[in-house]
Amino acid sequence: MLSGLISEIVLIDMTEKKAEGEVMDLNHGMPFVRPVDIYRGDYKDCAGSDIVIITAGANQKEGETRIDLVKKNTAVFKDIVEKIIKYNTNCILLVVTNPVDILTYVTYKISGFPKNKVIGSGTVLDTARFRYLLGEHVGVDVRNVHSYIIGEHGDTEVAAWSLSNIAGIPMDKFCSECHRCEKQISRQKIYESVKNAAYEIINNKGATYYAVALAVRRIVEAIVRNENSILTVSSLLEGQYDINDVCLSVPTIVNKNGIDKILKVPLSDEEFRLLQRSSDTLKSIIQTLDI
Repeated sequence: MLSGLISEIVLIDMTEKKAEGEVMDLNHGMPFVRPVDIYRGDYKDCAGSDIVIITAGANQKEGETRIDLVKKNTAVFKDIVEKIIKYNTNCILLVVTNPVDILTYVTYKISGFPKNKVIGSGTVLDTARFRYLLGEHVGVDVRNVHSYIIGEHGDTEVAAWSLSNIAGIPMDKFCSECHRCEKQISRQKIYESVKNAAYEIINNKGATYYAVALAVRRIVEAIVRNENSILTVSSLLEGQYDINDVCLSVPTIVNKNGIDKILKVPLSDEEFRLLQRSSDTLKSIIQTLDI
């Protein structure tokens, strides 16, 4: 709504009263934004949609990992995806619900869609958190900090330190001239803060809202505007990084087709090993699912 990118937004929720309240609240702000038609609907309103964004599912509770949610939300997704594809088989499916990588894979399998049209929000938010914390640490505008979190959106995610740079200056070189901290200790602390950020926010306020919404908007922008933007979305890997038949986040070109190309970035040997571990962890869980 705030972006002005979309002309029509339909909210579908099993609790119709809540959806109606959200629609009313949004529409009352219409004088402050560019025109957009927002209304409550049901699954038949998915017909003709360019993008269907799935955020429904059981909430992550305090002390519960994203993986703990998997079986509950796999059952939820079977119901949701089957209802969506009854009315629309040409849209892009964007999955946000956690555990997002596994549910992106589940959505790909259930929908039968081409692999480029099933996308998970992946580590787009984790990457933003990483860049923010790096910028805060070194005292530089976050827009001049470049790096990625790859792999699972969760406990086995990988910080791509070897690709990190400040305004083009490799992180190792920047650190060698900065002398503001003990490098390895500070790096581990930043990584742990990124990995555990959602747990801390859930502990403080019950759920994450704002940054993840901005991350989703960024993905939608890249699709609608055909930007060819490089984002760490989650999608099916088929041999990239020697990984097959699992959805993970790595730098990916995103445009009007959804996933245009998965990039092979030059990781360090340790980062490559950790990415493989992330893949193996998710695969072991996927094998327990009935899909």
